[in-house]
Amino acid sequence: MIVVTGAAGFIGSALVGELLREGWQDIVAVDDFSRLDKVPNLEGKKLTARVERKDFFTWLDANEKLVQFIFHLGARTDTTEFDRRIFDELNVRYSQRMWEACVKYGIPLVYASSAATYGDGELGYDDADPALPYSLKPLNPYGDSKNDFDKWALKQERKPFFWAGLKFFNVYGPNEYHKGRMASVVFHAFNQIQANGGMKLFRSHRHDYKDGEQLRDFVYVKDVCAVCMFLMEHRKNSGLYNLGSGRARTFLDLARATFAALGRTENIAFIDTPADIRDKYQYFTEARMEKLKAIGYDRPFTTLEDGVKDYVTNYLARKNYC
Repeated sequence: MIVVTGAAGFIGSALVGELLREGWQDIVAVDDFSRLDKVPNLEGKKLTARVERKDFFTWLDANEKLVQFIFHLGARTDTTEFDRRIFDELNVRYSQRMWEACVKYGIPLVYASSAATYGDGELGYDDADPALPYSLKPLNPYGDSKNDFDKWALKQERKPFFWAGLKFFNVYGPNEYHKGRMASVVFHAFNQIQANGGMKLFRSHRHDYKDGEQLRDFVYVKDVCAVCMFLMEHRKNSGLYNLGSGRARTFLDLARATFAALGRTENIAFIDTPADIRDKYQYFTEARMEKLKAIGYDRPFTTLEDGVKDYVTNYLARKNYC
């Protein structure tokens, strides 16, 4: 069995779909299945079992001998949430229990960290420096929670025989319909363009960046799934890994790619970044990908233009899921 937590969510459901397409048939989905808006993400996917998040460790105690691998992708990911108690419970303590269960039962583990751990990027994006997590200053409680768990994991004497924490950068792609405000800019751009023929980007509030030229490392969810599956089969070289495309692109690039995918004339305006996230807004992210490549991952990452075109034409425009 392969266990995927957060399986009804964006990246989790995309990974479940990719595992099934690649012939892995014994998949256990773990999530809070009370969210009706996430139901379509798993529709039509043949699963061995669905296990409620709160019941998972009891289930694992009874089924551990059947479990080959765990992808722990479930988390609270809302960067505008500031109640630290929520993150401590879902992103730190739950992940600690997952880690300890994997140690106890000898199960390899890949878990979701985040590029939000890097804060404003002033210390760089080096996943090969084991000391860096202890110096990072994330910009919000979500980033803090992910970095807190990374630091906790690194300090543990007892570790799963293979583990990897993946620092996801700006992931976009199918199955994020339920994410609302936290969905990717591609998703919002598509809907704005379809509704009124134009789209709005956040204005820059820094003198060293022009409007729309804020830079992010956008990575297609299909590439994220490919890396996850590579690590599942590789099962060596444990540690923290960046997972981005390795190339920063501007929000203007992303907007233009969306207009091109729709065959529409560019019509871009700028609005102020909301006050509640303005001082916690990242202006530049770019994953250093040498560490992952050094252990043998050699598949090229999808270009922004190709990823946006695939997402828009094959999923958003048809209301499809992957």
